[in-house]
Amino acid sequence: MTPAQAEALTTKSAAPTYEMLYRFRHAGTDAQMSTARAAIAAAVPSGALTATRSHLVVRQEQLANALAFVPFVAAFGVLGLAMSVLIIGIVVSGAVGAATRRIGILKSLGFTPAQVVRAYVAQALVPAAVGCALGVALGNVLAGPVLGDVEDVYSGAPASVPWWVDVAAPAAALALVAVAALVPALRAGRLRTVEALSVGRTAGTARGRLARRLTGRLPLPRPLSLGLAHPFARPARSLTTAAAVAFAAVTVTFAVGLALTLGAVQSNRMLDSAAPVVVDTGGGQGPPGAQVVRAPGQSAEPSADPAEVAAALRAQEGTRRFYGTAQAEVRASGISGGTTVTAYEGDTSWAAPQLVSGSWLTGPGQAVVTERFLHAAGIAVGDSLTLTEAGRRTTVRIVGEAFFTEDDGMTVLTPATTLTALGLDAEPTRFHVDTDPGTSESAYLTSLNETLDAIGAYAHPGGDDSSSVIAAMDALIGMLTLLLVTVAGLGVLNTVVLDTRDRVHDLGVYKSLGMTPRQTVGMVLTSVAGVGLLASVAGIPLGVALHHYVTPLMGDAVGMNLPGSYIAVYATPVLALLLLGGLTIAVAGALLPAGWAARTDPARALRTE
Repeated sequence: MTPAQAEALTTKSAAPTYEMLYRFRHAGTDAQMSTARAAIAAAVPSGALTATRSHLVVRQEQLANALAFVPFVAAFGVLGLAMSVLIIGIVVSGAVGAATRRIGILKSLGFTPAQVVRAYVAQALVPAAVGCALGVALGNVLAGPVLGDVEDVYSGAPASVPWWVDVAAPAAALALVAVAALVPALRAGRLRTVEALSVGRTAGTARGRLARRLTGRLPLPRPLSLGLAHPFARPARSLTTAAAVAFAAVTVTFAVGLALTLGAVQSNRMLDSAAPVVVDTGGGQGPPGAQVVRAPGQSAEPSADPAEVAAALRAQEGTRRFYGTAQAEVRASGISGGTTVTAYEGDTSWAAPQLVSGSWLTGPGQAVVTERFLHAAGIAVGDSLTLTEAGRRTTVRIVGEAFFTEDDGMTVLTPATTLTALGLDAEPTRFHVDTDPGTSESAYLTSLNETLDAIGAYAHPGGDDSSSVIAAMDALIGMLTLLLVTVAGLGVLNTVVLDTRDRVHDLGVYKSLGMTPRQTVGMVLTSVAGVGLLASVAGIPLGVALHHYVTPLMGDAVGMNLPGSYIAVYATPVLALLLLGGLTIAVAGALLPAGWAARTDPARALRTE
C-alpha cells in the first residue's frame, strides 16, 4: 500500500500515522534503546515521534512465561547440586565405614595410604561415570520433544543439545564426585591399622564426656539425655546430619514461600478479582475497540440503564458495596497501537489491585499502570501520560504502579472522567459487587437476577481465570521439593546407619545393663532430633533469604515488580510449621536405623569387643 492509499483510508477525525523500522548498532540494553529513542526524537520535527516499541519489549512479551521458570529452577538446581555433593560424601564415607576392617587388613598386607585413597576415589567414580552416561542419554531423549516444540513454534532450524553440553555436564559432575569422595578417602588412608581391625568400638571415647555429664543433670530419662549428648561424641558426623537437614529445611522453606507467592499472584492477577459478583448491563458489548457484528435477522439488544442497575443493587438485600467499570480503546503517548483504558466509577478502594508503589486513584486526572506499561512507555510514577481519541486528548498523571497480568499488564486504570474528557461514553457497562458477610452467593444471585431481568441486566459469579502457567510452576516446584527432601532424608538415614554401626558395641553394653528396645529407639531418635532442630533453625532463614532473592527475579523476567505483600509471605504460624518440618525430616530419616538398633542382640553386639 502506498502512503497516498493509506491516507485515503484515514478517517477525517484522525491524522495519518506512519511506522518506521530502525536498526541500531548498539541496542542490547534498555539504556542503549533510550539513547537511540532520544536521538530519533531530536532528529525529527517536534511531536513527530508519537510512540516507539523496542525489540526488548517484544522479546520479553514473547518469552515471559518461559523466563519466569528460570530463576527458581536454577535455585533448585544449585540446591540439588550441593545436596548431591553432600550425599556423595556420605555414601563414600559409608563405604569406608563398612569396609573399615577390610582397610585394616589391606594395610596390614602392605597397602600404602595413597593406594587406599585412590581405591576409594575410584570406587566412587566408576558408578558415577555410569550414572553420568545414563543421565546424558536420558537428558537428550527428554530434550528432544521440547526442542521440537520450539522448532515448530518459531519455524526455525532443527534444534538439539549442543555437543559441548554433553561433554561439560558429565565432566563437571565427575569432578564434583572426585572432590566429594576425596575427604572420606583421605580419612580411610589415615586410618590406623589397629583401629581399623577393632571395628565396632566407638572411636574417641573421651569425646562427649562433658556433654554426657551436663545432659545427665537434665530432668529427662537417661536414654534421652544420652541421645542429646551423643552428637558431641562425633561432631563431624553430626555436622553431616545437620547439613542434610539444613538443606532440606532450605528447600522446603523456599518451596513453601514460592507456593504462597504464586498463590497470591494466581488470586489477584486479574482486575476486579476481589468482587464475588459481576453484573453485566447487556447490549452485546465486544472488547474495547471492537465492532459488534450481529447475525442476519438478529436485532440489537439494548443495554440496561446503568442508573437502574445501580438502584437495583442498592435495594438488593445482601449488597455491601459495588462500583462500575467501562472500557475503551485509545492511543497512549509512547505506546504503539491501541491501549485499553478501564474507567472506574464509585468506591473502588476495596477491590483495587495490589500496589507496588504510589497510591490508588483518588480523583480525576489520575491513572495507575503496571511496570510493564511504564517500561514500554518510557515513563515513571509521577509522570504524565497523554491519551488521544478521534482528535481529542487529555492528560493524566501516573499516581501508582500496580500488579496485574490482565491484557498483559498494558491496561490503563483511571476514573470515568477521563473517558468523558475524550468524548467517549463513560457509563458503566459492568458492575462489581461485594456482598455482606454470611450471604449465600447462589441465593443472592437468584434474587438479584429476578430484579435485573426486567431491566435487561444479568448477574453472575466473578470469573475464576486460573493460569495454567502458574499451575505448571506449582507442580514443578512440588516435584523438585519432593525429590530434594527425599534425598535429604536418605542422607540422614545413611548417616544414622553409619553412626549406629559404629556404636554397636556401646549399644550392646547399654542393653546388657537393662536398656529396653523402646528406650533404644528414643535414644537414637533424640540424638538426631536435637541436631535436626538446630539445623532447621539455621536453614529456615537461608530459605527465606533465597525466596526473597529469587521471587523479584521471577517478576523481572516477566517485566513486573511484585508487591511487597507477595514476597513477605512467611507469617509466624508458617515459620513454626517449617521448624517442625525440619525436625520431622530428621526423625523420619532416623526411624529405620533406630528400629535396627532396638532389635540388635546384645550378645552379637558385644562380639565386637
